[in-house]
Amino acid sequence: MTAQTTIASSAFLQRNWAKDAERFALLGAWAILIAIFAFAVPDTFFTWRTFSSMFGSQAVLVVLSLAILVPLTAGDFDLSAANVLVFSAMLVAVTNVQLGFPIGISIVLAIAVGAFIGAINAAFILYFRIHSLIITLGVGTFLQGLTLWMSQSQTISGISMGLVEMVVINRLFGIPLAFYYGLALALVMWWVLEYTIAGRKLLFVGRGREVARLNGVKVDRVRMLSLVASSTLAAIAGVLYAGMTGSADPNSGTTLLLPAFAAAFLGATTLYPGRFNPLGTLLSVYFLITGITGLTMLGADAFVQSLFYGGALVVAVSLSQLVRGRQPQSFG
Repeated sequence: MTAQTTIASSAFLQRNWAKDAERFALLGAWAILIAIFAFAVPDTFFTWRTFSSMFGSQAVLVVLSLAILVPLTAGDFDLSAANVLVFSAMLVAVTNVQLGFPIGISIVLAIAVGAFIGAINAAFILYFRIHSLIITLGVGTFLQGLTLWMSQSQTISGISMGLVEMVVINRLFGIPLAFYYGLALALVMWWVLEYTIAGRKLLFVGRGREVARLNGVKVDRVRMLSLVASSTLAAIAGVLYAGMTGSADPNSGTTLLLPAFAAAFLGATTLYPGRFNPLGTLLSVYFLITGITGLTMLGADAFVQSLFYGGALVVAVSLSQLVRGRQPQSFG
């Protein structure tokens, strides 16, 4: 073997090592975070009860993060997702508790309405060529008003125990079934993005709409389907949200939007650095909630949660930009 070949081989191995370190850095950071809190509060943090609680309680955030991930991949924002979540949860409560609909019909209705809201978002964005930030913010605020009107600004409780059992009461290995719903969704989305034509088109549109259009991709159709999928998944998150407590609160749930974006952008720095990916988002959700849980057990005040999530979003976006070589963000 010549000296030139040896140098080239060494450089190749160094590049691979650096790439692997970048891909799994968040996983290592999560392990370090767990170790720190396990050392600081071993009796309360490092127990199976704590981890099963973290895994089960964050299923709603996982699904919401995956919902906004779809349009983000195509270069759009969906700021209405959290409002769709709350509206869908309230729709389940109103139809099931007040109108007496069977829980199955209430769930199907809520998901169908969620898909319809996504179609409305897509219609305004694509027909009028308005930025997705403006339309989804307006639609989300409109939905918030509808939710308050529909519920008379009151919490509606008494949702069918069948839903509660399927979300949080029934468990596998001590973890509520809600966790496995989020995990299954992340795996399905990963498979779609990696191994299907539809997933590749979505990634292609996100990389460059004009290039995708010139290569025969129907960009508007891809963007429309991504927005519909986002609202549909947000509605599913709303169904899970209603099943967590058996009730619907018109004033909660919207606070999940910031953590969802933080998880999506942080996920873009791991496993598949430089692009939004479901598995990275899943990992990011539990990395963030581990930090919140540990700080809470250490006696941190409630405002620390906002500081943590807000700081995480800024850091996550900054890191994703470093991974992309600090190229200007382009969202159509």
